[in-house]
Amino acid sequence: MAIKPRFRRTLFTLRRVGGVAVVPVSLRIVLFFSLFILASSLTTNYISLLFTQMQQLVFSKELLIKDLKSLYNYANVEWEISQIDHDRDASIASMRDKSRFELERDSSIFIAIGSDGEVLFSSLPESEGEIYFDALTLSEMFNSRLEKRESDFIFTSINGTDYFGVYSYNHNWEFYLFRGEESYRFFSESRANFIKISVIALSITLLSILIGILAMRMILRFISTITAAIMEMIENQRLTQIPLQGASNDEITYLGMAFNALASNVDNLMRIFKKFTDREIVARAYAEKDIKLEGEQRELVILFTDIKGYTFMTETLGVDIIRLINIQYSHAIQRIYHHGGTIGSIIGDALLAVFGVIEGEHGNKSHASLLAAYELLTETDKLKLQMQRRYEALVKDRGALTEEEERIYRAVQLEVGVGIDGGNVFYGTIGSNLRMTSTVIGDRVNASSRLEGLTRIYAIPIICSDYIVNDVHAHVSDSGFTFINIDRVQVKGKTEGIPIYWPLRNQQIDPTLRQELALFSDALNHYYRGDWSAAKEGFDRCNLGLARVFQERTALPPPPDWEGVWVLTSK
Repeated sequence: MAIKPRFRRTLFTLRRVGGVAVVPVSLRIVLFFSLFILASSLTTNYISLLFTQMQQLVFSKELLIKDLKSLYNYANVEWEISQIDHDRDASIASMRDKSRFELERDSSIFIAIGSDGEVLFSSLPESEGEIYFDALTLSEMFNSRLEKRESDFIFTSINGTDYFGVYSYNHNWEFYLFRGEESYRFFSESRANFIKISVIALSITLLSILIGILAMRMILRFISTITAAIMEMIENQRLTQIPLQGASNDEITYLGMAFNALASNVDNLMRIFKKFTDREIVARAYAEKDIKLEGEQRELVILFTDIKGYTFMTETLGVDIIRLINIQYSHAIQRIYHHGGTIGSIIGDALLAVFGVIEGEHGNKSHASLLAAYELLTETDKLKLQMQRRYEALVKDRGALTEEEERIYRAVQLEVGVGIDGGNVFYGTIGSNLRMTSTVIGDRVNASSRLEGLTRIYAIPIICSDYIVNDVHAHVSDSGFTFINIDRVQVKGKTEGIPIYWPLRNQQIDPTLRQELALFSDALNHYYRGDWSAAKEGFDRCNLGLARVFQERTALPPPPDWEGVWVLTSK
């Protein structure tokens, strides 16, 4: 018995299933290829236009040089005359009249510009007022003399109108002669031809679409029968056979036959399954098609680390980047495990670790994350030291490395940044019965990633949040760390500012560093209060790389609504 489709037809043969429009495959195919052909035609037409304009420019350049040479020689003659009769103004007027006489179109122009930028004469009528020459072009023309290049082809703007042309420096008069043509009017005819051809291509494409739709509907007419039958099965939650009477001998019919064979096998399996399971359970599994995996909310610490310059490394090392990253991760993951952390995910050059999942073994989770972070940096420094020793050995043996070897050496100089945050997150197992993994989800995960990104801005290796600072102060009596407040920021996607800190090991802080930190802290207090002038003086005296970003900020007055929070516009 044939299945009657329950599709509701709408305008242009579109159908609706459950209120959702279903676009026919034939229409999609025809539109795709028609748009592809149209795009190809327009692209070819545009490329042809570009080549034509390039040829026009080459030809025009030759003509412009010819015109410029004529007036250049005339200027030399007038200079000789001015030396005899001592009437400079008459010679300049003669050159101006000559320039106007030489030009046939009102889109053409001659201009003489002195070394001081003053326009001595031009072919433009005096009624057009003062001439404003593009300052960048003037600078380029003046600088060209220093480079022993006294003539060239340029694009410029004069009185707000775009021109292209050639110029040359006249040593007698000590001025530049410029011969130009108005760009827009010069290319207007070729642009008009491009528009005409594009309209013709569009018309042909629309006609092709109409013809293609009719042809594709004829060829793919049996798809609607198959689709209607399948939608009927979904609605009734019952597999049946698709009627194939009168179908043509093609892949579409073969698709229907393959579906009938699959439906038959599944139907047999369902009948067997029903013999061992209650019908209600079978119906629910068939309808919901879902396996629920659960998790819990916990207070954890998230460490996010990323390799800097990863794009350059990938472009330089190619597939060898895998070996380098594996060497880095083999040490990094070992140190994270050593301090009680677990690996949440590894995505290319980024690694996410979670602390606090295993409670009690490694002390305070925030403190453990800081220890792991510094050991990550130590392992990276060891790897860099090994690369440095190999580099020095090669240089000693061979004298010097090739340019490619130098590039590879720079690529293996790993630099990592670390961001640490903590708080309530959702921790559990996601996936399916075939493939599952433990993961952590929540705002703190995103925050740790944002903090890692800030290490590039503030030029320090580790940044942590106030959660880490408060947790360590509250639960670790002698942590071995000093936390330097470096800023209050509002990261992208947030509406409130948060304090961020640079965790320093106490053994790192020598008298020199302690003095620099004091200078930075004093300048930062002025910065928070909005006294950016005093803050700028303090940051200028501070030699920490961290102070550079604040020197740039405080070079200008603070925003009018300044509240001590710097708003970041990028991740």
